[in-house]
Amino acid sequence: MKIIDAHCDALYKLQLANRSKKLQQLDYNHSPKLDTNLERLKTGKVFVQFYAIFIYPDVSSDEIWKYALEQIELFHTEILGKNPEMKQIKNWEDIDHLQTGEIGAVLTLEGADAFGNDVNKLRRLYQEGVLSIGLTWNHANLCADGVGEPRGGGLTMLGKEVVILNNEHHVFTDVSHLSVKSFWEVMELADYPIASHSNVRELCDHPRNLYDDQIKKMFEKDGLIHVVFNPPFVRADRDDVKIPHLIEHIDYLCSLGGVKNIGFGSDFDGIDQFIHGLEDASKYQQLITELLKYYSEEEVRGFSYQNFLDHRPTRLP
Repeated sequence: MKIIDAHCDALYKLQLANRSKKLQQLDYNHSPKLDTNLERLKTGKVFVQFYAIFIYPDVSSDEIWKYALEQIELFHTEILGKNPEMKQIKNWEDIDHLQTGEIGAVLTLEGADAFGNDVNKLRRLYQEGVLSIGLTWNHANLCADGVGEPRGGGLTMLGKEVVILNNEHHVFTDVSHLSVKSFWEVMELADYPIASHSNVRELCDHPRNLYDDQIKKMFEKDGLIHVVFNPPFVRADRDDVKIPHLIEHIDYLCSLGGVKNIGFGSDFDGIDQFIHGLEDASKYQQLITELLKYYSEEEVRGFSYQNFLDHRPTRLP
């Protein structure tokens, strides 16, 4: 069964290796250091992969934009340029035109730090094909507070402007890293909310997971929640996490009315712990096999890709 994965950090890994004098450059086709390399995507039957532009907070503010542009360049040269079967999705309708054997590649932004307070830089990102924007990583920035900001503030005026611009450009606003207050303020404004890689806080009390009232609000707004494979977000005992533990989160989301709103957001290449049997993109079909023990084929197809296709932003009236 084919897969849409709403979050990975392969661009960050590629940049880290590219900039390091100690690390060897990574071949996206088959490097074992990339959880989402092309061979693994093919084996796992991933037909659309999202690639986050993510800059670690230790990069100085005057360098962040340069780092973001470097990751976009690596997306074009290392992922698209050297692998003709990889096709950029610049409009959501492009997914419908993928041919057999082709894999769609979607650019996203994890943290508005990349453009600071420069809306022209944000418009450049839209032009580059960025189709989902998370206002924060874990820390605060000029748009909003993230889950790791102790004050727990909400959106700034700039943050609200960005959400409105996302609506105008048919771009998702990603809530996965937002503080609770930021989340609720996004819910007031966003036409296209998504949690690209988050789980259920009731099952695993981690700040990156969502409370029940947040989950219900997402479903009320017909937003998507894509479960994440990072063990600390799945189970308190992070050293012994198996696929059935992840399915508990899917089951809980279904119990809150989200069977048509669930997807996958692995966080591969951004995590260093793994669910047993789900260590990289090539193992996706093991998850599908396990899901089919509990859900109908139609429901599993929804989790795998159809729910996303049904809820992607549309330009049609």
